[in-house]
Amino acid sequence: MQKKTETTETTETVTDGSLLLKKSLDKSLRPLSFQEFPGQKAVKKKLEVFVQAAKSRKQTLDHVLLSGPPGLGKTTLAHIIANALGSRLVSTSGPALSKKGDLAGILTNLKKGDTLFIDEVHRLSKDVEEYLYSAMEDFFIEIFTGEGLSTKSVQFPLAPFTLIVATTRVGLLKAPFRNRFGIIERLVFYEKEELMQILERSAQLLNIYLNKEGALEIASRSRGTPRIANRLLRRVCDYAEVKQIKQIDKKLANFALNELGIDTLGLDFMDRKILLWIRDKFKGGPVGIESLAAVLNEEVDTLEEVYEPFLIQEGFLQKTARGRVLTEKAALHLK
Repeated sequence: MQKKTETTETTETVTDGSLLLKKSLDKSLRPLSFQEFPGQKAVKKKLEVFVQAAKSRKQTLDHVLLSGPPGLGKTTLAHIIANALGSRLVSTSGPALSKKGDLAGILTNLKKGDTLFIDEVHRLSKDVEEYLYSAMEDFFIEIFTGEGLSTKSVQFPLAPFTLIVATTRVGLLKAPFRNRFGIIERLVFYEKEELMQILERSAQLLNIYLNKEGALEIASRSRGTPRIANRLLRRVCDYAEVKQIKQIDKKLANFALNELGIDTLGLDFMDRKILLWIRDKFKGGPVGIESLAAVLNEEVDTLEEVYEPFLIQEGFLQKTARGRVLTEKAALHLK
C-alpha cells in the first residue's frame, strides 16, 4: 500500500455507530496515488508526466492551478502530487490567509521541496495574492521592518517549493496570478462508470457489500461528483443497518435515495426548488442571479459554485447575458 506523505493537515474522524461498517469510518477514502484515482484520465496522465519529469531533473514541480466544481478531487490530487514527489504537504485555505503576515509565516517555514496547498484560493485578498508573486517566481518575499519614515524593506529568501492551489471560481483570479502557474488543469464531472469504481473501492475500504446494480443506482444520482457518491453510500448504509440488510442492491439503494429526496437524475430538494422558482416566479426566465438568490434566501456564491454547474451541465438551466433560463428538459422533468 502506498505510503502517505507527511502533511500538516489534520483529519476528521467519522463516528457512525453502524454494525454494517466493520471497519471504522475514520479510515480515509482518499486515494493516495495516481493509480488509485479513478476518472480525470487526461488530467491525471499529464500530471504523472510532469511529476516524473520534475523528479528526473531533480527540480521542484512547476506551480499547479486546479479548478472545477466542488467535490471532484482537487484536494485529493494535491495530496497525490505531494505523495508522488515524496514531498511534505502543507495545507491552508484562502479564508485562513487574511493578512500578508499569515502567508509569510507559512512561506518562511517551508523546507526545500515542500508542497504548499491553498484551497479556495479565489478568496485570497488582493494584497495577499500579490504577495505570492515574488514567492512563486523568485522564491523570496519582502519583509518590512521599522515604522513610519524608518520603515525598511528586506528580501527574505525562501526554500524552493511547489504551490498547488484549488478553486471553484478560476475567473476571479487575476491574470498576473494565473499566469504564474506552469500547470493549469480543470477537473470535469465524472461518468457513471467512474463513480461506480469509486463506490466499489469505498465499499471495500469500509467492508460494505455493494453489488454492481446498487453501485449503478447510487452513481446515477451522484451528480457526477465523487464526494456526493461517497456521502450517499454512507446514507444508504444507514438504511441497510436499520433494516438489517447485509447487501446494498438496486432495490435498497432506490428506496433509500427516494427517502432522501434525490430523484433518478440526481436532483435534490434545492435543485428542484431553484428550477420551480424560475418556472413559477419568473415565468421560466431570464432571471438575474442576485434576484434568484434573494427569493431562495441563499448566497450567490453557493448557487454559482454548488448548484449551477450541475444544472447547466445536465441541460436543466441555461446561463445567458440576461440571466438564467429554464430549459425544455427542466420543464419536462418538473411535470
